[in-house]
Amino acid sequence: MRGVGFPCRCIMDNLGYIAAFLTTFAFIPQAIKTIRTRDTSGLSLAMYACLTVGIFFWLMHGLNKQDYALIGANGATLLLALPIFLIILSNERAARRALKEKSRAQ
Repeated sequence: MRGVGFPCRCIMDNLGYIAAFLTTFAFIPQAIKTIRTRDTSGLSLAMYACLTVGIFFWLMHGLNKQDYALIGANGATLLLALPIFLIILSNERAARRALKEKSRAQ
């Protein structure tokens, strides 16, 4: 099935690089907003946990294959997604602590 219907492998490679660039840098606005505001009220901890682990595994796969496109795209995406995940985790823990303290005070 590889290459079926496409006249040049280089076209598909270039489409892959463009896709990697777009999907990686799509995280920039969310990362900037989350890091600046620390507001994660609309973000899912479970989703970002799965996403971050998945990106890490893709990075390991790229390193194993010595595929620089996979390494670059997933390395950059991990650098953008990991801080968001850590801020969500921190906010969730703080909310749980506040809830415990509130219930103790009553």
